[in-house]
Amino acid sequence: MDYQTTHISIDINGKEYSSYIPSNLTLLDFLRESIGFMGAKKGCDSGHCGACTVLLEGKAVNSCMLLAIQADGKRITTIEGLNEGEKLHPIQEAFIEENAIQCGFCTPGMIMSAKGLLDKNPNPTDLEIKEALSGNLCRCTGYTKIINAVKNAADKLNNQRKDSEMEEK
Repeated sequence: MDYQTTHISIDINGKEYSSYIPSNLTLLDFLRESIGFMGAKKGCDSGHCGACTVLLEGKAVNSCMLLAIQADGKRITTIEGLNEGEKLHPIQEAFIEENAIQCGFCTPGMIMSAKGLLDKNPNPTDLEIKEALSGNLCRCTGYTKIINAVKNAADKLNNQRKDSEMEEK
């Protein structure tokens, strides 16, 4: 079957990527196959597991459920865009500290969902964390360590904000 090609331009992790793509290409496949960002995983390929979670304009989305053309002109953040050089993002650090990573397959999606939550709600309750992570499945850890990691990350980020505010004064 022939598919029309479409030109897209997407800001991914602060860098502009432009390409001609088949109009039926998913955002997940664009990220993995065209750009080489392998952090978002192809799990269920039907929007049920959350392994492919990325941030689209700051909101956690399943990249397997979006066509790449739907992200044209928009800003995407992937797990590869969180760290600053060799320094891990506080959410990544918290997942390691809380042993919330087990096999690691779901971890990028969990971290991106956690980032989407913590960016809009710096002090989530356990229920809010559970709701934010409800689209992400883990077969290894159970969820207690993951919830603890999100709370740890919230503390780290809140402390960073306080330190920043103190430096500005």
